Amino acid sequence: MEIALIGISHRTASIELRERLAFRVEQACEAADQLRSRGILKEAVILSTCNRTEIYGVAPERSVDNLNAIEMFIASYHQVSSEDFKPAVYRRSDREVVRHIYRVAAGLDSLLLGESEILGQVREAYRVAMDHGSTGRVLNRLFQSALEVGKRIRTETEIATKPMSVAFAGVKQAEALLRGLENQRVMIVGAGATSEQVVKHLCDRGVPQLRILNRTLENAKALVARYGGEVVPWEKLPEVLDWPDLIVSSVTTPEPIITRPMVEAAMVARGNRPLMIMDLGVPRNIAMDVKQIPGAHLTDIDGLTETVEQNKKAREEQIPRAIALVDEQIEGFMRWQAGVAACSVFAELRAVPEHKREALLNQHLAAMPDLTETELAHFKGLLDKFLRDSRNGNSAEYSHANTEVQRKA
Repeated sequence: MEIALIGISHRTASIELRERLAFRVEQACEAADQLRSRGILKEAVILSTCNRTEIYGVAPERSVDNLNAIEMFIASYHQVSSEDFKPAVYRRSDREVVRHIYRVAAGLDSLLLGESEILGQVREAYRVAMDHGSTGRVLNRLFQSALEVGKRIRTETEIATKPMSVAFAGVKQAEALLRGLENQRVMIVGAGATSEQVVKHLCDRGVPQLRILNRTLENAKALVARYGGEVVPWEKLPEVLDWPDLIVSSVTTPEPIITRPMVEAAMVARGNRPLMIMDLGVPRNIAMDVKQIPGAHLTDIDGLTETVEQNKKAREEQIPRAIALVDEQIEGFMRWQAGVAACSVFAELRAVPEHKREALLNQHLAAMPDLTETELAHFKGLLDKFLRDSRNGNSAEYSHANTEVQRKA
């Protein structure tokens, strides 16, 4: 058994590449099914956000080919040459996968250090995979513990003492560029979690006029009911682009929903008054050539660098404490994994004659080269105890330990 991860993120890949390799929810479920049906993975969770695409999995057996197979699958699924994204890919196995997902859930690997959105995104990716039936004992344990890590770091450190998210950073940047938001007209395209956070931050800043458009009308109405504003039917989008001073878009779409001709027409209708457009979607919601239109100022999620740096400086002193908590939780997971392995190996050893057990045990140990000395000692200690109890005719301890492993999973 090997825990494997293939991924790209804002640290390694441009937004152009990230949007090409993004998975919508239905695609994540379909991809997980294909990975399992082809025998590449036994369990799979796909985390796809504006800043990262990552496939977490449990391979049937330990092999250097596992990560290659996942990488080739991503290339095939998205019809992207593996050579195009190979320089941006990171590959992790076992302990380093655990460390990575814990850091992600804690907000330590985010574009915005300690951002609040990522924990919910990890929770949702796990929920989708679990409901779809693509998780099992190992990934259930891994993601449940990752969510616990994320909560602990937000509770026990000051990483999240100030509200920071993509939505918050976007509003902060818009506030600076427009020299305040108190007299601006704002249109929100989308009514999901990011859009709601944007609306909340805008309301906190006293934005006087707000319009919301969403493909599902009821979701837009629900957002207006909570925060105020006006609902505009989705099909009216091209007609109302001349109204706002600021447009914030965050919807899931494979193709841009706002094009250059649409914005050019809007600029004429508004007498070429400046228009700020903030695209928080991945894949991007706004056609890139909109940037070429005089008076139209387009920024995307990778354009929040100044806010990112300010956020990082304010919080980086909390990083050592957060990393210590991550390391503590990693040790707990690795002890659990060693216990699972010991139960599994014991079942095999018990089924063979005693004179063959040493060779079989050495074979299993050779397949676990990444175990630390502490983990190896824990594994051998459990195994010795199981075998000793078995020789004494007492299987109660093994049964209890195995039950505990299953229960905690």
